[in-house]
Amino acid sequence: MLISAVNPLELFAQPSYDVAGKAVLITGAGKGIGLELAEILYSRGAFVVLVDIDRAAVEAAARSLGARALAIAADVCDREAMAAAVALAVDTVGHLDVVVANAGVTPRPSTVRTMDPRDFDRVMAVNLDGCFNTVHPALDHVIAARGHVVVVSSCASFAPGMAGSPYMMSKAAVEQFGRALRVELAAVGASAGVAYFGVVDTEMTHTTLDADDIGRSLDHMLPWPLNIRITATQAATVLADGIARRAPRTIAPRGWEPYALLRGAINVVLDAQLAGSDRVRDLLERVEGRANSR
Repeated sequence: MLISAVNPLELFAQPSYDVAGKAVLITGAGKGIGLELAEILYSRGAFVVLVDIDRAAVEAAARSLGARALAIAADVCDREAMAAAVALAVDTVGHLDVVVANAGVTPRPSTVRTMDPRDFDRVMAVNLDGCFNTVHPALDHVIAARGHVVVVSSCASFAPGMAGSPYMMSKAAVEQFGRALRVELAAVGASAGVAYFGVVDTEMTHTTLDADDIGRSLDHMLPWPLNIRITATQAATVLADGIARRAPRTIAPRGWEPYALLRGAINVVLDAQLAGSDRVRDLLERVEGRANSR
């Protein structure tokens, strides 16, 4: 069963948006959620432009889809490369209607004190700067098409960032970027939305949480229902259905919705509990111990 959530606050959702015949650019489309989304939108009649840093993966993905798929190898951290990617998409299709800024990475677990500054820079460059680099050169085209933009934040942006602050920081910033876009684009006849996911079964999740002992400990700290995992297909379906209704916000799995709505109050209590937790203190000692042993 698909674990999805239609936000009850979507009181001003715009009319349905049919992607058939539309051109959709998706970053991080060589695998995971991005590839699954490309497959769904392709099946709904869209021309999909798959952008990924992995040339072999993105070209194979486009070939597997068919004639209405274009592969572009580009690094979202490279502003000029992303502007060129947008230009190539428009030159190829003739228009660009939807942009999904999906590319993202996670840092190695570390405290702020023991963090490698290069790891911080990498996460912010991909997750935040990459989002801007994807959306900014596309906006005139999206506005001309009265289209839609989606930026992929994370339910992690709601939570405290101990041992992984760059990720939470970047995704919280992406949320604010998406909120600004929603208001600004509404004024010119287009729309934007922010997507939030909890734990999704992707290669990134397996590397960060499942294959790492500290990652597993962090994962086990999530209480039910926040620890429920969804597949990349489920996440992509939530994204595709959100585009179809020009959703300003999509959240999955559903258990994160109360936290999203009440986080201002919840986080005051949660931060105090975590700061006084022996379990958290032990975990952070392990994180710092491993960092210092490198």
